[in-house]
Amino acid sequence: MKERIDQIRREIENYQPENKEQVEEFRIKYLSKKGIIPQLFTEFKNVPKEERKELGKLMNELKNDAQQKFNDLKASFEAAEKKDQQKQDLTLPAYFQEVGARHPINILRNEITEIFKSIGFQVNEGPEIEDDWHNFTALNFPPEHPARDMQDTFFVDSGSKVAKESDQIALRTHTSSVQIRVMENQKPPIRSIFPGRVYRNEAISARAHCMFHQVEGLYVDKGVSFADLKQTMLYFSKEMFGKDTRLRFRPSYFPFTEPSAELDISCFICGGKGCNICKYTGFVEILGCGMVDPNVLENCGIDSKKYAGFAFGMGIERIGLLKYQINDLRLFFENDMRFLKQFESAV
Repeated sequence: MKERIDQIRREIENYQPENKEQVEEFRIKYLSKKGIIPQLFTEFKNVPKEERKELGKLMNELKNDAQQKFNDLKASFEAAEKKDQQKQDLTLPAYFQEVGARHPINILRNEITEIFKSIGFQVNEGPEIEDDWHNFTALNFPPEHPARDMQDTFFVDSGSKVAKESDQIALRTHTSSVQIRVMENQKPPIRSIFPGRVYRNEAISARAHCMFHQVEGLYVDKGVSFADLKQTMLYFSKEMFGKDTRLRFRPSYFPFTEPSAELDISCFICGGKGCNICKYTGFVEILGCGMVDPNVLENCGIDSKKYAGFAFGMGIERIGLLKYQINDLRLFFENDMRFLKQFESAV
């Protein structure tokens, strides 16, 4: 054992690495868990008791010398590397890295969110995989209701046989499901917006996609009226599209609001005079809205005789098509750098 220790010591003293990789090989060979020196300590238990004191001292000295050798070699190569770096020609041109830009969907989402946050709306998000209650039933879509056909749904296979429709789960078709979750867990007054991705089983084209982004809003309190909805929409439209924007409400139908309306704004391209963007009507549609149906409030445990509310929802892509005059929805999803670079100044 003593001769082996002396032999290993000579090997360590004579070891002269040429690079950092060989320094690491030295550590692995002599100091790692499966290295030569730890192996000696494993064999030490078989040494006779009368020899242990002397050999133990020699082994500890060997280990310390090996560790010191490794530390010195490592420090030496690091110092040499640092010195080489300092010799670099600092007058050479730098390698510039292009700065990234936010995606136009994120730019629009942040802009819409900030507008509503400035008038007291909170931001809430929810799961993208939803159950039937939050996505349909609580929103006044009872089973077999024809309004369910308005939204082609991606249903999720849970791996087990579903006994009834109410047990189904699906990719949410709108962020209205988050409205239900908030009303179930929060007492009025409620003033929130709900941004997020939604999914519908639609053929992908220049005007439609199977995945898109929405921002919906909800305000529930005592004495809320359609006039409050109109004033909120007027504020948003002027902030988003300009101070000269005019509104037009058209009667519509949504299962979860009554009365319901589609909101049009005066075309900001032609100023309402008529162009190909507004199809020469002077107005373009931007969102749907209405007063929250009393059934929806009751489904969430809110007394509809005491409280009222309004809701609205818009597609972020549609706002982008209008605001940036984009003629193909698919551009938002293709990651074409030629398209995305146009929005660097909008960050």
